[in-house]
Amino acid sequence: MRQLSPTGKQAINDLAQRYGFSSDAVLSMLQSVINGHGSMAQFSHPEFGGSGQWMRGGMIMVSDMFNNLLKGRIDALCRELSGLVAKQPDLIAGGSSQSQSQGSQQQGGSGPAGPVSLFVPPTGGGPGNWWPEDLGWASSTGAQNDVRYAYFAKDRRPAMEIGGTVTVYDTLDHQIGSFSQQQSHGGSLCFSSQYGLVDVATLPVVSAKGGARSAPASPPAQPSSVAAQPASDIFTALEKLAELHNKGILSAEEFASKKAELLGRL
Repeated sequence: MRQLSPTGKQAINDLAQRYGFSSDAVLSMLQSVINGHGSMAQFSHPEFGGSGQWMRGGMIMVSDMFNNLLKGRIDALCRELSGLVAKQPDLIAGGSSQSQSQGSQQQGGSGPAGPVSLFVPPTGGGPGNWWPEDLGWASSTGAQNDVRYAYFAKDRRPAMEIGGTVTVYDTLDHQIGSFSQQQSHGGSLCFSSQYGLVDVATLPVVSAKGGARSAPASPPAQPSSVAAQPASDIFTALEKLAELHNKGILSAEEFASKKAELLGRL
């Protein structure tokens, strides 16, 4: 993530104090919201009860399933962060103007007033970063354990560094929603798309260590790489989705998209 501006630091600290989370936790959630184009977040932090998901419109899943107080705090925090991100379209490259507008309307009145500049504006290309210089500035970055990643939405390129080796991939026709590190995959990096959860390592390799383009050894895996999830959790989430759809909170398109994603995890 780029360096926070003084205004951005103040916004993060204000949200942390208001919702009872640390600044580090709020900053990690901000990255998750940015990765989710301002409309969803896949997060993992001890203060949020571990891993979970949030989607604008009221759907939230946390590991501590019956902790409604925690769910409410996370939902309110995500809605405010979504509002802040929506006012900075450069953070969610590829996001529609409709989703940005909806995000602005979701922001609570008690949040920071008016548009704020969360990050220090970049001054040029990407020299000094760990990824190849020709990729420029990343749309989003993240790190966990010994894995670092950066995503370049304009060029549809994710870069991943493991053990000092940097590999750049081609996302093909995937519409990237968010990234996460899956322990069940031996720590590999995965992303969510219209095909479900996909392992980055199954994509065609563009370059390794900044070298020339190489052809993929095999076709990229499709939804078969979807991570398994307990059926009971998925059915509970589906019931919640149906309830939100019946109440008019989710559109038919949003309901169908999320339903297909959840069913793909069975």
